[in-house]
Amino acid sequence: MMSDEQRTRKWTCDYCTYENFPSAIKCTMCRAPRPFQSEDIFGLYDHHQSAENASPQAELQLGASACQRAASPPSSCKACTYLNRGRDKSCIQCGTANNLHEHIQPLRISPSNADLAASLPRSRNNSPPASLTNLENSRRSKESKWNCIVCTYENWPRTLKCAMCGNTPNNLFSQASSLILSSPERDVQNTSTPIESISQTSNNCEYERKLRHLRRQADWNWLNACNGVIEGDPNPVEVYLSSGGDPARTLTASEVAILNRSSAFDAGHTLVHLAIRFQREDLLAILLSQIEGSGSGIKRVPSYVAPDLAADIRRHFATTIRQRKGNFPCNFVTELPTFALPAEVDELPAPVQEQLFTELLDKDAQEQLESDPAVINWSLDLTVRLGSRLYALWNRSSGDCLLDSVMQATWGVFDRDNALRRALAESLSQGGHVFYPRWKEYEASHASFLQYSLEEGQWKEDWRSLLSLAGQPGTSLEQLHVFALAHILRRPIIVYGVKYVKSFRGEALGYARFEGVYLPLLWESSFCVKTPIALGYTRGHFSALVPLEPYSRLDSRPTSQNPDQMQSTFLPLMDRDRKLLPIHFLTEAELGREEIILRQWLDVCETEDGILVAQHFITKRPLLVAQMVEEWLNHYRRLVQMSSAPFVRPLPIQDYSSDGDTDEE
Repeated sequence: MMSDEQRTRKWTCDYCTYENFPSAIKCTMCRAPRPFQSEDIFGLYDHHQSAENASPQAELQLGASACQRAASPPSSCKACTYLNRGRDKSCIQCGTANNLHEHIQPLRISPSNADLAASLPRSRNNSPPASLTNLENSRRSKESKWNCIVCTYENWPRTLKCAMCGNTPNNLFSQASSLILSSPERDVQNTSTPIESISQTSNNCEYERKLRHLRRQADWNWLNACNGVIEGDPNPVEVYLSSGGDPARTLTASEVAILNRSSAFDAGHTLVHLAIRFQREDLLAILLSQIEGSGSGIKRVPSYVAPDLAADIRRHFATTIRQRKGNFPCNFVTELPTFALPAEVDELPAPVQEQLFTELLDKDAQEQLESDPAVINWSLDLTVRLGSRLYALWNRSSGDCLLDSVMQATWGVFDRDNALRRALAESLSQGGHVFYPRWKEYEASHASFLQYSLEEGQWKEDWRSLLSLAGQPGTSLEQLHVFALAHILRRPIIVYGVKYVKSFRGEALGYARFEGVYLPLLWESSFCVKTPIALGYTRGHFSALVPLEPYSRLDSRPTSQNPDQMQSTFLPLMDRDRKLLPIHFLTEAELGREEIILRQWLDVCETEDGILVAQHFITKRPLLVAQMVEEWLNHYRRLVQMSSAPFVRPLPIQDYSSDGDTDEE
């Protein structure tokens, strides 16, 4: 309740210090509400009685409140000498700010000092001793204010954000984290890198100056390569590697700060880490091939030069797979392209052409297939007069090399998405009742020739093993799988392979049974095409064998009524001893009719030297494949321009290889 004296005297506004009449409910000057007036509870309290019964902590708090009341004496204004009350923040007469309240700090006792304060002796007037006040002031002096690096406003130590602009300084988080870290960890943080010491300063100008200094000293080839991996751009990566950059180099904290993308870059990461994190398979192939012992060297295949187009081709191929209805539920493809090297390769200068073949072909496989006894390119009549030389494309050496080589021979890409393997596994699983009898009869005839036989349980076990291999990516495949692939592709597959599998020392380990012709004998011949694909087999590894396009592709004049029908190359159906290549999975009734069967499923003709060959027609490339080949070929065209420029520069060599795979199986 308000007393009569309080009702008749004027009241002062707490906001503008204007002195209002007693009847005013709001301030006449600033319209602020009238402060709440109540009884003086301190005057009703008996200090002497409470001092006798109070606990030491309560006495300490009582002394603190007394100090606060005593510490607010009236003070005169320095400008007009008007006598103001101690709690007034500015002079009532002239409005001059009174700084007295900034120097008068109320006594604050933290819980950690409560026991200490309780144990200290008390003075007669029950006020806290000077030692406790000095302790508190010493603690507060250690907590200095911090300046905002944006607006330079001076904030209290425990303020998380600037009270003026809301900015959160970096050094505030480092200071906060140091409060919870042990001293050894704080020492490591304080002595790590120069950029971390920059972040500890509160001067924004100094921070920018030191950061500019680091940028001037930075290796921008290296930093641009890091950004190139994130953005999927191979050009800065190639520039860095061609200049002798180390692919195993790691990012430092200073370089991470310069890149200014904390969500993408971390200290200690290499280009390989970034390529794996952001799934840049083409760039990963380049980087791994540069690391000693991790790759096969310099390789540049079309699918690595144009990875986006290669992915589109694989997705399109998956849409062409269908399943035949009826008694033989086998998968088949609806489009039947044949991949060949562009004829423009033969027009490149010799140095550029040599580099192209070095980066594209599997030189080891090519040498093994052409060495004595030669398996491919052994007839000058075929290679020179008919222009049917075969080239072994470089292939990944994982257990998927058979499927990859089939995809290269048709679409020019690898089976990275395992679409062809899934089609193979489904065909053998659902059409097993048709494949199994022919497979068993063929294997039994070979077993009887070697004078041994198997029981039915063993045949079933071997069949289940073959089905399991077909459905496991990365596992090597057998003859049955090549036979099934001929049905999926609806075309013959000719495998030119070595006679014996040899070790690295040249020792013969066993007889290689892959060489021969695989025909889609379980389909009707009218459902299939007669243009075969060729594969090479060397030391447990398959490679796609492709020819160079005929020169007629470069001639704009029409050579026939059908512009899509091109000239053909020729694949030999005999070995160099003029013996027919074996036809796999023939039944006993079909043995002895090999040449008739070949003429039924292939366009067979005979050369002037009496070599039985199959026509290998080269049709127009699908649009996506043509774009991929053109982009790959443009790289070597640019090299020709560089070599013929007024100031000739050495031809750069960059690495494009598989992601972690090697040439060796």
